[in-house]
Parts: sequence; C-alpha cells; structure tokens
Amino acid sequence: MERLKLGQKNKLKAAWKVDFGMYLEGGGYEGKILLPERYVPEDLEVGDEIEVFLYLDNEERLVATTLEPKAMVGDFAYLEVAWVNEYGAFLDWGLMKDLFCPFREQKRRMQQGQSYIVHVHIDEESYRIMASAKVEKFLKPLPQEYNEGQEVQLLVWQKTDLGFKVIIDNGYAGLLYDTQIFRSLHTGDRIKGYISNIRPDGKVDCILQKTGREHTENFSARLLRYLETQGGRCRLGDKSSAEEIKEQFGVSKRTYKQAVGDLYKRRLIRITDNGIELL
Repeated sequence: MERLKLGQKNKLKAAWKVDFGMYLEGGGYEGKILLPERYVPEDLEVGDEIEVFLYLDNEERLVATTLEPKAMVGDFAYLEVAWVNEYGAFLDWGLMKDLFCPFREQKRRMQQGQSYIVHVHIDEESYRIMASAKVEKFLKPLPQEYNEGQEVQLLVWQKTDLGFKVIIDNGYAGLLYDTQIFRSLHTGDRIKGYISNIRPDGKVDCILQKTGREHTENFSARLLRYLETQGGRCRLGDKSSAEEIKEQFGVSKRTYKQAVGDLYKRRLIRITDNGIELL
C-alpha cells in the first residue's frame, strides 16, 4: 500500500465494520483509520476500496471522510473565517473540524465572517494541517515548460494599482493588468486565462482572452449569435466608447472592431450610422 497522504485523498480498503463506522486499512500507520458512520456509503463492504480525505480530528487522531474539502494540502484557496480565539482563526474548509490559521501566519488579524486567500500545508513542528495567509512564501518560480499563450487556471489573489495579482495553476504568481480586464473580478474568483509575457526576471503577465486571429474568430461567432438573438441589430459601432463595448460584451474596442470587420468581409452584416445589422 502507498504511503498515506495527510490532508489529501487516499484510496483505502475497508477492514472491518463497527457500530460507529468502518475501519480502513492504514498501511504502515499504527492501527486502523476510522471512517465515521455518517460517511460510510450503504454499499461499502469489507474488502472494498474507497477514496477518502484524511485529516486529524480534535484529539489529533487520523480520521477519514468522504466529504469534499474546499482545499487540500498544497492548495491555495479563498476561505471564510468561522471563528477566532486567542490562538488564531479557524477557517471553514467544508469539514467537521475547521482549519486553523495561527496569528503568526496572518498578515493582519483575521475577522470572523471575512474571507482570505490562504495556503494549506502541514506544519513541520506539529504535523498538523494548517493555513497561512502569507502565501508569497509558498509560491514557486514558473517552470520552463510554460510558454507564452498557454492556457492556465487563475485564482484572483488581490487588487493592486496595476490590476490584480493572481495565482497560476495553484502554484505560481502572475499579474493581470487593468487594461487587459474586460469583466468584473473579485478576490477568490477562479477563472481561465493565458500567459501573455514571461519576463527575464521571472515575473509573469496574464490575460483573460486569447490573442490574435483565434480570439477574433471566437468573438466574431459570439457577436453573430448575439445579432441572431437580438433582432439582427447591435447599436454599437465605431463611435461607441470602449466602456460601452466592455460593459456589453466584456472585450476591448479593438477586438470588437476586428470582429465587425471580419463579419463585414464575410458579407454577414452591414455597417450603419446606428451600429451594425445582420444581412
């Protein structure tokens, strides 16, 4: 059996049934691991394998659950503070026992009911699963296999004067510039993006839309569908402001004009003083 991974999902074999749950094979771990009765599927039999999440209960005993945590060890996540005591904050991560974030791992004192971007890790001293709001120390340099134009998953981290800091693919720091954002964003949003520039100093710029011809073609198809469902007309044209276009379609004026030109060349629309019309 593979070594158990605390704070992550493991596939374990059901060992024996008891009144209060099912004990699972723990491999080299001392004793068996309890899956409490409330999480035991009705069809689980002794000898069956089951995927469970492993964490420590209030008495620091290894316990299993079939609940889906909001974050696992190694993840960055946006979690809400459930309660606070004299030692730190306790975050709701979807399990019976809340996730502890000690004061030393907080940038500023966390408040109950507020949400924060944190990193989930195992504390080296106590071997407990813990959260840290000092996420910078857990971010790594972008690996060489990443390329400009590559699609990535972004976690919106925090607002800056330039735009938004983001976490790329659950591990690397990036930046979205305000000039490249054509939609409403908030801390904690998980969105698809693309790498636009990898600088010599290792910093990474991101965008939310593909660049080049493919992006124009994608929006051309979307604009055509809009015309088909809106009576064949769109009031936006050359004289429309970038803000109006951004509010309506979430793209730049340049992208909008390129798509209009594309549809016009294909003889699908006519351009009028009042916008565009479907032919």
